[in-house]
Amino acid sequence: MPIIYNKNVDEDSVLAIWKIEETEAEMLAGLQLKQHELDIISTMNNGKRLLHWLSTRLLLRTMLNTKEYIDCQFDEDGKPYLTNFDYQISLSHSYDYAAVMISKRHAVGVDIELIKHKIKSIKHKFLSDIELAQKQIGDNIDGLYVAWCAKEAIYKWHGKKGLEFKRDIHIKPFKLKSEGNLNAIVELPSGTRELTVSYFKTNDGYMLGYVTN
Repeated sequence: MPIIYNKNVDEDSVLAIWKIEETEAEMLAGLQLKQHELDIISTMNNGKRLLHWLSTRLLLRTMLNTKEYIDCQFDEDGKPYLTNFDYQISLSHSYDYAAVMISKRHAVGVDIELIKHKIKSIKHKFLSDIELAQKQIGDNIDGLYVAWCAKEAIYKWHGKKGLEFKRDIHIKPFKLKSEGNLNAIVELPSGTRELTVSYFKTNDGYMLGYVTN
């Protein structure tokens, strides 16, 4: 399994990215699945959707470094969690890559996206006019994807429905780099929080954002 990126984000949190090169059969051979998971798989057509599901589970198993069964469930808000391991987790995938973040102590969020020009057509749906006025975002494809991945990572970190990208998550001005950090103001039901999101662009045109707090 080609893990192309593995980083200890802090002493409790790890982020890994895996390039999907295995077949469905090869990934199934590395997993322990129970009937409810096989039922989920049976609803998926062969293709990327199934490979994404399998790859995030196999990467999770590799990161936890265990031969035990891993029970990965989703709560009523769609946030993944482990019933039999004391870790917070976040899962993401896009085309040929899967990304997983785990932490022993903190809530985490990760998002990976293949960079495409079509994001310009939806930028007003997830960014405010103030954010779009920032020169590092505006019509800059990379800047738009940094903003999207940051907001998606924050949404996953929060893990509750009702948080809206445009209304509730505000990207502060930042210096756009191939790898860097930005700060975001988040309007949560419990009050306003400021979070730091890390991001980087891969050599083959993907953007990834992640947060832990």
